[in-house]
Amino acid sequence: VHPKIGLSFAQGLRSMLRHDPDVMMVGEVRDPETAEITIRSALTGHLVFSTLHTNDASGGITRLLDMGVEPFLVSSSVLCFIAQRLVRVICRECQEDMPASPALREQFGVRDLPKTLKRGRGCPTCKGTGYRGRTAIYEFLVVDEPIQRLILQRASSHEIARAAQQHGPSAPSGGAGRAGMRPLRQDGWLKIAQGITTPQEVLRVT
Repeated sequence: VHPKIGLSFAQGLRSMLRHDPDVMMVGEVRDPETAEITIRSALTGHLVFSTLHTNDASGGITRLLDMGVEPFLVSSSVLCFIAQRLVRVICRECQEDMPASPALREQFGVRDLPKTLKRGRGCPTCKGTGYRGRTAIYEFLVVDEPIQRLILQRASSHEIARAAQQHGPSAPSGGAGRAGMRPLRQDGWLKIAQGITTPQEVLRVT
């Protein structure tokens, strides 16, 4: 991108398309012109990856619509939306058991609460923080036929998320027998139950 010579982000995308790529990576969709070119690139047979700033996966749909992209273009071109948040990982050198608070049932929507969960006590290895490293929690929304219909109706992100959780396919790593999109907080709960991170971390980012 070089505005002084007239090379904008959108013009760079158009130039890329002239080379007929199979796969494109667009750093960020930040304006209507970039959004439309990115969507139309997908419609012409290119596999396109990009990013949007939204609160969750369903918010990516409404963000594109708010940019002025027509609903039929979004519904027919986008395969899926993936939202992610980074959480700190419990330090393995000082991890210990802690009692699980009953409040977690309501906060995470879980029925079966374990007696104990993991936390980091704090040690020289983690510089007293109780955490070392980071991992991600995900929300994976597949644009299947029911979601396409909601997009064409300009449904709200809340309506889209609710429909995806009820019937949509889960992420590939979603676990046996689970139907529907798993929200960020529920994915975070799985990592809490596995002793990877803490409830405080997941609540902080969701």
